[in-house]
Amino acid sequence: MKRRYAIRNLCSAALATAAFSISGSLLAADPVKIGFLVKQAEEPWFQTEWAFAEKAAKDKGFELIKIAVPDGEKTLSAIDSLAANGAQGFVICPPDVSLGPAIMAKAKLNDLKVIAVDDRFVDAGGQFMEDVPYLGMAAFEVGQKQGAAMAAEAKKRNWDWKDTYAVINTYNELDTGKKRTDGSVKALEDAGMPKANILFSALKTLDVPGSMDATNSALVKLPGAAKNLIIGGMNDNTVLGGVRATEAAGFAASNVIGIGINGTDAIGELKKPASGFHGSMLPSPHIEGYNTASMMYEWVTTGKEPPKYTAMDDVTLITRDNFKQELEKIGLWN
Repeated sequence: MKRRYAIRNLCSAALATAAFSISGSLLAADPVKIGFLVKQAEEPWFQTEWAFAEKAAKDKGFELIKIAVPDGEKTLSAIDSLAANGAQGFVICPPDVSLGPAIMAKAKLNDLKVIAVDDRFVDAGGQFMEDVPYLGMAAFEVGQKQGAAMAAEAKKRNWDWKDTYAVINTYNELDTGKKRTDGSVKALEDAGMPKANILFSALKTLDVPGSMDATNSALVKLPGAAKNLIIGGMNDNTVLGGVRATEAAGFAASNVIGIGINGTDAIGELKKPASGFHGSMLPSPHIEGYNTASMMYEWVTTGKEPPKYTAMDDVTLITRDNFKQELEKIGLWN
């Protein structure tokens, strides 16, 4: 009896060990799933981030779940969807940075890790949520490079600051946008442009029609001495619309210098033989997409939390002369 009881216990222990081993193997085989949520999925910038996040997924062996989140309701619903699909974390560029507290509350409820990309979360008091890991452009520094490039092109064309004016389309509601235009203006002033020659116009929308309207409202304030124009804004579209407004107002392309930021939204314009849109500061959406997805994977699999703040100021001025070559380097030109 004792012998049979001992054998039975040994068998039960062996079966339990085997079951635990099988269970552990199954758990180990469960794929890592990471979400990548963007506010404007149709924009080339976010398409590029997604493409390189997918490359990271392929390189490291995890599943990427891409979701468009154009508004707050879809954002919170997407987080629930990620949790239901077994995701362990997500990268997000929110449609509204003030959604930060709601996003983090929903993520905590679903036990999901979060990295913000491009735009930082702000709390109810409008302050950055510094406890949320973030990776994005060094906005002020990139704006400075934009302004310096516009000033350099004006110098190349032998423009006189006395009859050169700048229209800067601003969107101060978004801190990232404000810092870019602040940096751009600082560089123009450092290059010698008089403060009195810089006009500011607030944007209502961040698209081409919105920037056309904003620029038109500034053009009527120009003095008769205005011969040459510089058009600035936080991204390509806010500059493209400004250039369109100068065309309608009768300014020749040779008397306008517009330089945007993003690059991916300016390809169609740079294909034209001539335009007041001179170029764009091409940042690194490919690096941002790849790195944030990789950082989330490391956080999920090893527990290594990403830095709280990572800013990138690596940008390249693309113009009609070099845009194809520069886009080829990052796989954005076929």
